[in-house]
Amino acid sequence: MARVVVDPITRLEGHLRIEVEVDNGVVTDAWATTTLFRGFEIFIKDRDPRDAWHIAHRICGVCPTSHGIAATMGLEESFGVTPPDNAVVIRNLMEAAQYQHSHILWFYALNAFDYVDVESALSANATTPALKAVQERLQAFVDSGQLGFLANGYWGHPGMLLPPEVNLELAAHYLQSLDIQAKAARALAVFGGKFPYHMSTPPGGVTVVPTIQDVLNYEQIMKEVNDFVRNVMVPDTLAAGAAYIDLAKIGGGVNNFFTWGVLEDVASRDPYKRALPRGAIFDGKLSVEKVSPDDAVEYVPHSWYTAESGGGKNPGAADATTEPEYTELNTDDKYTWTKTTQIKDKQMEVGPLARMLVAYLSDAPGAKKIIDDTLSALGVPGQVEVLLSALGRLAARPLEAALVADKMEADLALLKENITSGKGEWFTQNEVPESGTGVGAWDAPRGSLAHFNRIEDSKIANYQATPASNWNFSARDDNGTRGPVEEALIGTPVADPEAPLEILRVVHTFDP
Repeated sequence: MARVVVDPITRLEGHLRIEVEVDNGVVTDAWATTTLFRGFEIFIKDRDPRDAWHIAHRICGVCPTSHGIAATMGLEESFGVTPPDNAVVIRNLMEAAQYQHSHILWFYALNAFDYVDVESALSANATTPALKAVQERLQAFVDSGQLGFLANGYWGHPGMLLPPEVNLELAAHYLQSLDIQAKAARALAVFGGKFPYHMSTPPGGVTVVPTIQDVLNYEQIMKEVNDFVRNVMVPDTLAAGAAYIDLAKIGGGVNNFFTWGVLEDVASRDPYKRALPRGAIFDGKLSVEKVSPDDAVEYVPHSWYTAESGGGKNPGAADATTEPEYTELNTDDKYTWTKTTQIKDKQMEVGPLARMLVAYLSDAPGAKKIIDDTLSALGVPGQVEVLLSALGRLAARPLEAALVADKMEADLALLKENITSGKGEWFTQNEVPESGTGVGAWDAPRGSLAHFNRIEDSKIANYQATPASNWNFSARDDNGTRGPVEEALIGTPVADPEAPLEILRVVHTFDP
């Protein structure tokens, strides 16, 4: 038996350490350690509630828009204010642009080089001038000796299965994706002022009153982004998925999934009617149950927090706290900064796979067709259970991006109509209350997050955030049940402990 430590895990947002036990070439135990303490709950306290959303969306540099919107939604509940329809549409469009930015970033920059062998691409037969130019560009990196992103890949690993020509094409798409994701960021800034850390969604609505030209600018930029998603990223997913179909045999995890839902249904504001609806799946049963922020419970038996910070509390409880207490990294005791957050005492996976499964089983528009078509293209028609795996996570993001593109286009049509007809408001006036409580439950691209606030004397008396890491990278709970990433690693084959590519593949499917 060997202990393998990968520290740091690279190509992610944040800081992560993975430790596993490997016996006879297979992972038999695993520990996920988030090595960064964020502490936003501490320094949001005692502030003016109107400051909270500005601060809270800095919890993440990759999904700030989602944190900002979730924080605002929670404050709106505390304030007792409802944003106008036009404001909800604007928020949807900003979130959709961030989703495309994040999905493209993850698929190509953070994930693809677990499957694409760049050195192999140098030996490909470049069939077009464009591919030849990419090959020469890659060769120039190698010849310079300053390899940058090419320096630390497991090139030549026996697990790399794509032929040289496909490796070259995907490397070319990686370079193209850098420009495309920047355009998605630019589109978000049309309504948000900037990206990251937009400036336009305070409690009550939005501070931007767009002209029809603004909408057309956004639409023109996002058409190119969405065309890339549909015509490049989704076909790349099918090509990679077909070559790495054995990923369906590993990475299953806890088989409990949930999502708060994202992209509001403007007419109903019902989270179960969002474009990607709210819901939970328990014990791998392909049926959806309702879920509420009241069901969330945090534990800290293996986390660097005081006992008072956990003990089975809902993050919205008056006595919920985030009090750090670092001891040492000991996998038998405390080993991570991530709290163990559960729904109905279950370790829960969140993220694109959870959203797509819930959307599929809830008959959300477009979800069933795109998943069924993908399963057929991969040679496993109708076998939805195949998606409960590393392969499912690999496929879920690009497929979700295609659904987001559809929702974006529908919301754009509604916004154009409202602006042209002069219909609707953009902001509802409001005041900070003397007291109140609220929660904004929403999904970032990498998974579910909720922002709980408690206001007393017109100030933030308590603030607790449960980002995606608190679910996917949960430590063991009071019963010793592994978190989703830890459990997903069990059974993963490792051909060479000195080059643990297979471990990276499983971990990266969760988009740490």
